[in-house]
Amino acid sequence: MRTPRAVLVALTTAFALLAGGCGGGPAPRAWAANVCTALSPWRTEINTLTSRTQQQMTAKTTPAQAKENLVRLLGGAESASETARSKVEEAGVPDVDGGEAVASGFVRSLTAMRDAYGRARQSVEGLDAGRADPFYDGVESVMNKLTTEFNQSALDTSSLDSEELRAAFDEVPECR
Repeated sequence: MRTPRAVLVALTTAFALLAGGCGGGPAPRAWAANVCTALSPWRTEINTLTSRTQQQMTAKTTPAQAKENLVRLLGGAESASETARSKVEEAGVPDVDGGEAVASGFVRSLTAMRDAYGRARQSVEGLDAGRADPFYDGVESVMNKLTTEFNQSALDTSSLDSEELRAAFDEVPECR
């Protein structure tokens, strides 16, 4: 004999499965709001870290101090990128035609950015800070490579062919 609790659990599970299959992912506005909420602190952090990196490159510090600061800054960018990637992934797939491609494009782009920052951090960690000129030449090379990788990983929004998503990104306050 089934207990009332068992029946309630079975009904709740069935309802959740049916409801989950009906509507797909989040509506375009909800998805855009979630994505922009995830990206806003990431952009702020990246801008702050970029500014600090530029200051580090012009400040009168020893190569060892510059190395320590740059490793910390690049690690912060790597961490911020992972946090944003995770939150965008948690936003799910928008309920629009091509939503899976759009969502995976965002996640793929943030993954590539996270990995680029990680490689740059590892490269700077590997530089010998014992001699200033070779160290700073190495830093310049790492930063140039990071810029190239960052540009290559940028999300191509020209393929965003969902009018619903374009409108959602334009309309929701989180994206302004």
